[in-house]
Amino acid sequence: QVQLAESGGGLVQSGGSLRLSCAASGNRLSINAMGWYRQAPGKQRELVATITTGASTNYADSVKGRFTISRDKNTVDLQMNSLKPEDTAVYYCHADRIILSTTFTYWGQGTQVTVSS
Repeated sequence: QVQLAESGGGLVQSGGSLRLSCAASGNRLSINAMGWYRQAPGKQRELVATITTGASTNYADSVKGRFTISRDKNTVDLQMNSLKPEDTAVYYCHADRIILSTTFTYWGQGTQVTVSS
């Protein structure tokens, strides 16, 4: 069982910055990948950024050059710069745990990010 604790959401002006953080905890924890997804009003949940234990990263095209994902063991951060109103969404921490051939997926409660114009 894995629990994800998120922090860092809030209200910022366009062009501002926020840093989201997510810490994973649980018994005999072994997480292969962590990342962030977001869901804006009227839209489906979408990938923002992911990072593996090998430090391989992936970003959505819409955030490349503005967002940076980083990881220290079982904590993942998302530095968000040059924020735009279209970045407004609920951001969810995500973690994958692979045991043998089975992948277990975990989600945080979500944290609201609102960017005003």
